Amino acid sequence: MPASSIDTFLACSVMIALVLSAIVGTTGILHPYLSGLTYENHVERHNQLAKYLLLTTGEPPEWGHLSEAVPYSFGLASANSFHPYELDIDKVSRLNNESVYSITYPQLLESFGARDVALKIEIGTIFDFSVELTSTSGGDNETTYNFEFMTEKSGLPVSAQLRGYVIVKDHVQSMISSTSSTGNGSANVTIPNSTNGTTLLVAFAETKPQIMAFNVYSFGHNSSTPKPNGTFMRLSPLDFVLNASFSYSDEEILRAYVFTYNYYFNLTKISGDNQTAEYSLPRLLDSSPMILVLTGFNGTFSFAEWVSYPQLPLEIGADLSKSNVVSFTYIVTINYAFYDFTIKCGGVTFDYVQQRTD
Repeated sequence: MPASSIDTFLACSVMIALVLSAIVGTTGILHPYLSGLTYENHVERHNQLAKYLLLTTGEPPEWGHLSEAVPYSFGLASANSFHPYELDIDKVSRLNNESVYSITYPQLLESFGARDVALKIEIGTIFDFSVELTSTSGGDNETTYNFEFMTEKSGLPVSAQLRGYVIVKDHVQSMISSTSSTGNGSANVTIPNSTNGTTLLVAFAETKPQIMAFNVYSFGHNSSTPKPNGTFMRLSPLDFVLNASFSYSDEEILRAYVFTYNYYFNLTKISGDNQTAEYSLPRLLDSSPMILVLTGFNGTFSFAEWVSYPQLPLEIGADLSKSNVVSFTYIVTINYAFYDFTIKCGGVTFDYVQQRTD
């Protein structure tokens, strides 16, 4: 299938999902405790459970941005939403166990209330976007890095427009490229040798408005191999505030940034000590995930830590690999952008069924 057909499929899938969402509405959702759904129609029962999770806010409705709150009724919908399948950015982020504000799977299951069902939730971008550093050429004053990109969906190529940013210490520069009908693209990035240290390429790929993927590639510019992300700081965004928890007491933050497909800004520090720092995040209308980057030093070692907001991709739930499973995939919106939301339900004996709502 050519890339143009894949692009059309992605766009049509989103439009169909939105139309069906508007027709269904929240009034057609069954509460998990409703009776009348028997073993024979367990697939429909689990479908209703999944929709209930997506179309209700939970209790309290604003539990997502209340950092200490554990919902006593589980739901991921935005309390301020005017459209079905619009999820709250903070409720989603709190499902990621890398966040200091995360809720656990037992807490999720207890608040969901369907005790006979095991769940697994996966949220990620609609298509895949990979980045590879293929070559480096050095000069007296600058070094050039060549990157290759691949955009695809289920192994089939997707053409996309690419935008990126190279960050090293307090140096930022932009990059523009694209992938062709084969899903392949490339770009050269030139960095002055007057700087050095852990360097990030923050890249976004957009195939249709609001359909976007991202990737962050770390490498050393005139320096040793970078440490894995999260070595020096645990970054946790919530309620448009970024919390940075230091791993070492002698860490120093040099710069804090937010990147989206169309914009980037310096972040404003609002509090901090030798263990933590907090930064205010702008409420941008760009239909793009935010990539939050902090650069700094641990002694003489230069680091660059990052996190996405919403904090994706994520998985939470039971290991259902040895269970019979019903799986549903929906297209949802989070902060104006579209994502894949997959929920798998197990716990009873039936053959594996997979259904996609689009």
